[in-house]
Amino acid sequence: MYTHILLPVDGSPQSHKAEKECIAFAKAVGARITVLHVVSHFQLGVQRWGAYKSIYQKIEKEHEDESKERARTMISDLETRARAAGVKCDSLIVVGGHPYEEIIDKAQAKKCDLIMMASHGHTGISAMLLGSETVKVLTHAKVPVLVVR
Repeated sequence: MYTHILLPVDGSPQSHKAEKECIAFAKAVGARITVLHVVSHFQLGVQRWGAYKSIYQKIEKEHEDESKERARTMISDLETRARAAGVKCDSLIVVGGHPYEEIIDKAQAKKCDLIMMASHGHTGISAMLLGSETVKVLTHAKVPVLVVR
């Protein structure tokens, strides 16, 4: 069946629900989990040419460093829960512009045979404006995707 599950997480309540489901599912089928958190590139709110390069680079680096540290804490807790349940678990933190692309790329690179992820359940205008990383993964992934609602 499934042996290696990619679990993208973002720290949201929906993501926590997917974490619990993924650990239980992985334990039941004897799979291991790779947890992925994607740190989005920093957006200053002005054009890059509108700020001094050194200032922009400093702010961008601080954003990435702080975001990675928060992600490490979040993922460390998840890894502890998975291991306590008897599930092998490792993790990745990457910086990228499009989370869905990173999710698909890492699933392929790590040879995952399932992606399990949360859906935030946006509908209507908010779904159109915000987009849906889950829908993009469902549309473009070459491995099965299990969506937790």
